[in-house]
Amino acid sequence: MTKSELILRLAELNPHLYQSHAEQIVDTVFEEITKALAANARVELRGFGAFSVKQRKARTGRNPRTGETVQVNHKRVPFFKIGKKMHERLNGLASSGDDDMKD
Repeated sequence: MTKSELILRLAELNPHLYQSHAEQIVDTVFEEITKALAANARVELRGFGAFSVKQRKARTGRNPRTGETVQVNHKRVPFFKIGKKMHERLNGLASSGDDDMKD
């Protein structure tokens, strides 16, 4: 699902919202998650998962084209850990109320 598909779906499920308002909602949610991660905070969405930032140490890497050794600096990378309910739904372990999601 792309961002635009998410916006369309949100607008379809909420006919009282204009599509532009649905877009604002999605943009705001993504922006707030991004701001929190930039501030090194953790974002937890119960039942869905948690976003956090992990530190990667500097290391010596290799250019795959040339085989040349290159120095890779330390960096911060986003990390997502799936929530328990999401894990259960993806693995067919959902409760009886979620039967419509089973394949």
